[in-house]
Amino acid sequence: MAIDKDVLDHLLAGRDAKAVFDKCGLVDELKKALSERILNAEIDEHLDAAEADGRTNHRNGYSKKTVLTGTSKMTLAVPRDRAGTFDPKLIAKYQRRFPDFDDKVVSMYARGMTVREIRGHLEELYGIDVSPDLISAVTDAVLDEVAEWQNRPLDPCYPLVFFDAIRVKVRDEGFVRNKAIYVALGILPNGTKEILGLWIEQTEGAKFWLRVMNELKSRGALDILIAVVDGLKGFPEAINAVFPQTVVQTCVVHLIRHSMEFAAWKDRKAVAQALRAIYRAPNAEAAQKALDDFEQGPWGSRYPAIALGWWRNWDLVIPFFAFPEGVRRIVYTTNAIEALNSKLRRAVRTRGHFPSDEAALKLLYFVLNHAATEWKRRNGNARRASGSRRRPNSPSSSKSDSRSHDGQPPRTQDF
Repeated sequence: MAIDKDVLDHLLAGRDAKAVFDKCGLVDELKKALSERILNAEIDEHLDAAEADGRTNHRNGYSKKTVLTGTSKMTLAVPRDRAGTFDPKLIAKYQRRFPDFDDKVVSMYARGMTVREIRGHLEELYGIDVSPDLISAVTDAVLDEVAEWQNRPLDPCYPLVFFDAIRVKVRDEGFVRNKAIYVALGILPNGTKEILGLWIEQTEGAKFWLRVMNELKSRGALDILIAVVDGLKGFPEAINAVFPQTVVQTCVVHLIRHSMEFAAWKDRKAVAQALRAIYRAPNAEAAQKALDDFEQGPWGSRYPAIALGWWRNWDLVIPFFAFPEGVRRIVYTTNAIEALNSKLRRAVRTRGHFPSDEAALKLLYFVLNHAATEWKRRNGNARRASGSRRRPNSPSSSKSDSRSHDGQPPRTQDF
């Protein structure tokens, strides 16, 4: 409801309008007065309930308590009762921070700010002097939430899942080591995105990915229609060991990046344009012809290792040609996972290294949560692909039979 104009005029009378929102200004005074009024109303309700139950209890003065809000420190007069049973709901016993303070700290941490940067930001804007240990305690409180999120149940089927890893520096046993942070990004049948999990390991290897696949299955993911992976050796076998009917697709973006490593800097734009004819071909046969033309053309002659790299991964490059154009666009652009990795790298870049695995997972969990809030709109390419309902056989297979390898007809799934 609107506040009465006369009340506002009375509050602003004789005050400098510029100082209303300053530290210890009118807004802070109102916050303190309202908080103490709520606390007194709470103890009155508590005493009335005790009297109704036939118990004797009375007020017993006040105690001072300094709490942190999102804009300042505030000293409250918290009422006490004679029996010592009053526990305020607004600011509980032993609680020293309002929820909005924790939310602001978490929000800044999720945007990649370090603990000391957050401390300086709070002191500069709000005049709040807090210790780095307090900020760490606020962010550490989410570790239980991370564990619960990591073990949550999953949907039984995911039409498309991107698997990737980024490198971070973590202090381990007195040494700073490069470790791999594994991310699985799933696309749901309605086109929305979901982070399936976040893992950390010393190196990126197929053996660890096999453990990840088993974990996903134990959490309820019974099937993955298309899995997009990088060129890690043994990764497709790890996926098919747990999800035997999954179509494994090599990430075209990773393959192009690998190709660019063989090209001179001045030639990279032209080489990338020439490679585009391969993955933008209408079908697998046309793509193979485009690769032949590239290999025999000027760029293939100058950089023969590029064509060899594509031929070496060819069986895992062409599966997406069996799908409609909307599905192909999602698969070969990999914009979803690339945009996510960009956010993760931006957050990691501000730190030299992390003190522990838990600190790395905590930050990246915050970043992923913040990214998920931006995923409100349905993926446009997935919407165009929603008409595809059937999992085709991989084009790399020489079998013309439309039945799957276990002798059963291919399954159908809304996509």
